[in-house]
Amino acid sequence: MNLKQIAKDTAKTLQSYLTYQALRTVLAQVGETNPPLAIWLHNFSADKIQDGESYIAQLLKEKPDLALRIMTVREHIAEEIAEFLPEMVRTGIQQANMEQRRQHLERITQIETSNPSLQPEQQTSSDPNLDNLSS
Repeated sequence: MNLKQIAKDTAKTLQSYLTYQALRTVLAQVGETNPPLAIWLHNFSADKIQDGESYIAQLLKEKPDLALRIMTVREHIAEEIAEFLPEMVRTGIQQANMEQRRQHLERITQIETSNPSLQPEQQTSSDPNLDNLSS
């Protein structure tokens, strides 16, 4: 397991996601002030936003003002969440893992208790000593 590569890949994915969130913010703002430009940006962004850096590079060639605006918003979002993001990720993963384990345990427990064919011999035969206890 190469933790350094995992960290790099995670950072790149997070950057792309923050680019997407910044795009959504800018689209909402531009949609209020310049609807035709918002439509253009929406159409331009379709199928390009998966790689945030490539998307920004392409947008810089087409509409540098929009690209700079998205980069500014993305940077602001990153600054705002950077402080508490690591703890939120750790806590979220721990809670999700616990919930997944709980659901798994419930599933396997229900399967074992609801399947009477697992031990058919014990169900059909009775112990004479136990029958005597009820008398």
